[in-house]
Order: sequence, then C-alpha cells, then structure tokens
Amino acid sequence: MAGRRRWATEEILDAAAELLRTSGTESFSVRKLAATLGTDSSSLYRHFRNKTELLRAVADRILLASMDGYRAEGDWKQRITALALRLREAFGQQPQLAAVWGRYASGGAGSRLVMEEVLQALRASGLPDHEIPARYHRLAVLIAALIASEAGVSTITPEEHEQGMELFRVAVLGADPERFPALAHFARDVRPLGADRHAAFEEILAAQLAHIESAISPNQPASP
Repeated sequence: MAGRRRWATEEILDAAAELLRTSGTESFSVRKLAATLGTDSSSLYRHFRNKTELLRAVADRILLASMDGYRAEGDWKQRITALALRLREAFGQQPQLAAVWGRYASGGAGSRLVMEEVLQALRASGLPDHEIPARYHRLAVLIAALIASEAGVSTITPEEHEQGMELFRVAVLGADPERFPALAHFARDVRPLGADRHAAFEEILAAQLAHIESAISPNQPASP
C-alpha cells in the first residue's frame, strides 16, 4: 500500500497562503491545512513546530517577495519610503496576510532583508548608532500598523462597506451639536477611516521620517 505523499516546505506554505487568502486567519488551523493537503497534522509538524511558526513563515515569504529585485537608491528617506511602499504593495495583493505579519511578525530571511535595509538607511542618515535601534522599532511598528489597517479595509465586502458608510453618516451628520460641538462643526468635512488611505500612508510615513531628520545633528556626518 502506498504511503502518504511527503509535502515539501514550500508546498505547505503555498497551500497555507491560499487557505488564509480564502478563509482568513480566524478560521485557519493546522488541521484544516492538513485536510486541504490530504494528510494529517503530524506530518506538518515535522516542518513547523506549531501554528504560530507556520504563520510566521507564510508572512516572511511576503517580505521576501517584496525584496525581490529591490535596489537601494536615493537618500535614506527615499530608501525607507520605497521599501515601505513595496511592503504595502506586496501585502495589498494578499491583505489577509497583513494581519498575520502584524500579529506574529517574522524572523526569516525576508524579515532580515527588510531589517537590514532599514537599519542601513538609518545609519546613512547620520543618526548616532545608539539611537538607531529605537528609531528602527518605531518605524517598524508604524509601517506594520499602517499596512495592516489598510489591508483590513480592503478585505471588507461591498455590503459591509455600504453599511459602514451609512453608520458613519448617521454618527457624524446626526451628531448633537450641543454634546459634540466640534464634530457637528466639522461633520461635512470629516472623512471615514477608509478614505484616501494611500495618501494618508505616505503622509504619515513622511512625517515620521521628518521627525527623525529633525533629531539629526547638523554636524553629524552621514554614514557612507
């Protein structure tokens, strides 16, 4: 009698990414993934110790793909901006995985490539070395949060979007001016959370980079 097929790690990750894309992270399980592959969970645990390790590996492949063909060009701000936009585009194509990255992070080759480029760019900015780890951490948190937020909006259905818009209109345009005077004053100009996220992403990132730049001493030479 023929034994069960042995699945390669990359094949497991392909199947996991597809299952996450179609069913989302909430219902994802190693058992469901094993059933999709026609095997049992124990065979997958030979590759990954647990569900979290598997999800981290899936997210890392998005990071790795985003770095494919990347070349560091421009000054340090341009490099970080270009990298952030590549990450946004990569996760925008598989938005369900953005939440996985935001929640579980990653420690694979893709993560190391992203970390290396951001750290190199920050060194090129002229920041003293002792400040770079904290600046890196804040940038990483900001970029991951912006990408996860944008991706979350992109996964809602048209019906959910319309329901949300109606609730927004009721909450804002129907605000009691005595209790919520500022909200009533700006009601017709306030935009819903999902509006123009692309521009918001770039503006918020640019503001953070400008904040970093303001902390650089004018006498501090940039690293080569």
